[in-house]
This record gives sequence, C-alpha cells and structure tokens, in this order.
Amino acid sequence: MDYVNLGRSGLKVSPLCLGTMNFGPFTSEEDSFAIMDRALELGVNFFDSANVYGRQVGRGATETIVGNWFAQGGERREKTVLATKLYGGMTDWPNDSLLSALNIRKACDASLKRLRTDYIDIYQAHHIDRSTPFDEFWEAMDTLRQQGKIIYVGSSNFAGWHLAKAQESARRRNSTGLVSEQSHYNLLTRAVELEVLPAALDYGIGVIPWSPLAGGLLGGVLRKLDKGRSASEMMLNELDKHRDKIEAYEKFCDELGQDPAHVALAWLLAQPAVTAPIIGPRTMEQFEGSLPALEIKLDDAALARLNEIFPGHKSAPEDYAW
Repeated sequence: MDYVNLGRSGLKVSPLCLGTMNFGPFTSEEDSFAIMDRALELGVNFFDSANVYGRQVGRGATETIVGNWFAQGGERREKTVLATKLYGGMTDWPNDSLLSALNIRKACDASLKRLRTDYIDIYQAHHIDRSTPFDEFWEAMDTLRQQGKIIYVGSSNFAGWHLAKAQESARRRNSTGLVSEQSHYNLLTRAVELEVLPAALDYGIGVIPWSPLAGGLLGGVLRKLDKGRSASEMMLNELDKHRDKIEAYEKFCDELGQDPAHVALAWLLAQPAVTAPIIGPRTMEQFEGSLPALEIKLDDAALARLNEIFPGHKSAPEDYAW
C-alpha cells in the first residue's frame, strides 16, 4: 500500500478510506468485523464513521460495531486511523445536535464510549452550523485536543468560503485548523471544483470524496441491468437523467478494458487535493472489488476523454467570468 499524507498534516493514510455507514443497517456485526480485519490485512488503515450512523437499527449503532471490533485487541485500534463525525441530532433535545461547544463536548465523549477508545484521530463536523461562530467551535475543539481526546479536526460538506473562514479563525487562535474536508465529489457531481477544491489546495486541506460512484451510477449500472440485476426506482430515475453520459462512459471503460467502478475511483485519485475517496461496502466482495482501482493510472488522454463525457468546472471565478 502506498500511503499518502492527509492534507498538509504528517498523518499517513491509505488512498482509499473504508466508510462504515452500512455497518449495522445492512451489514451484520460479524461481516463488518471480517471487512475491517481484511482492510487492515491489505493495508487500508483509514476508517470513517459518524455518531448518527445506524439508521433503522438506531443512531450510534455503527460506532458501537467499530468499538466492539477494537475491543478484540490485536492492535486493531493502534493500526487504524479513525475518523468520525458529529452534527446530527442524537435525540430531540435542543443541545444534542449541531456544533455548539456543549454538544461538541458531549458528542465526543459519547462517541469515545461507543468506539471503546480514548482518542479519535480525526474529529469532523458533519455539516456547517451557521448558528455557531467559529471562535466557539475552535475553542471546543482545541480543548478536546488538549485533553488528548482528539488529534486532528476535519469538516464535511463545507463550502469553499466556510473552509476559508474556518482556517482564518483557527489562524487567529494559533490553532492547527482543518486538515480534511469530506465533499460530495464524483464524475457526475463536480460543483466542488469551483471553490472547495481551490480553497482546500490553498490551505493544505485533504479532500475525502464521498459517494465516489454516484450511488452506483458509475459502477457499471447498465452492465448490471443487462445481466438482470434489479435497481431501485431512485436509481432508474437518475439513470434516465444521465443515460447518454453513462452509456458513453461504460463504452469508454470497455475501450480501456477496465471496470467502470475502478475508473471512477482512479479518476478521483488523479484530482488535485483528493487524498482518499470513501468506499462504503456492504459486503466483502464489494470491499475487495474496489481495491484494483489503486493499480489504475489514467493518462492525460483518458482524463481528457472523461472530462468530455462529464464536463467539469474551472476554478471560480474563471468558470463564470473572464
């Protein structure tokens, strides 16, 4: 495994991040354990979770599964770079959500308990909280760092100007600031190229793309439908919107002799500021099926063809002004 630095930090992570969102709702604890064990065996050391993950089996269930896995020992915790998130409400009580100093403290302690660890490597804001000033946010995060409960701070779903505001606020406090940003980014969804990626590059923030396969649209959906695989109504509706692009994409992947899912991941890994796309497997087959993407190096001609099929953005303001 060729490890990479997370943004400007000295932290070394695998170029694919194991997303755990399906652990609990769709993947049993036993199968989740097997996937995480296999990940470490293959060198994937970067795991991502969130306090709200668990869906129908209950918020917090996913972190609990990860914590139970850590509790087996065998240096599982020591070998894992653990990222988790806070923001969403764990209850209906008014201070059990968002990014107030109170909720940051409570949410961190609750995640540590579920995860059965005494520290979180990367503690991430799951969304921007427009009601909490960054001075309050950084005071709370810096306190957690001083207590040894977290090491790095990251964000998710921030706009470019949010990243700038967060970093300048941290700079005034002589704080490290954000080292990562999780963004919705794939060949079909490229709005972050306007301002988020340029801001991330300028501030040395590592971008961790979520939904790299656009909910399955970039994973060979037409091939699977031709083989009789079923698809949800939502998937079929999205396919109808983008059918021409998906047809051209899968045809090009055939010309490359590569699986569409692997090409989608390899394309992300070739983008500036991207550290590690998040893969969120439900099964061992899905997990292991993502790893060949690390062996694909797309040349300039292939990258240009993908940009023809899925037009992207120049940086702002060049995208909409001279």
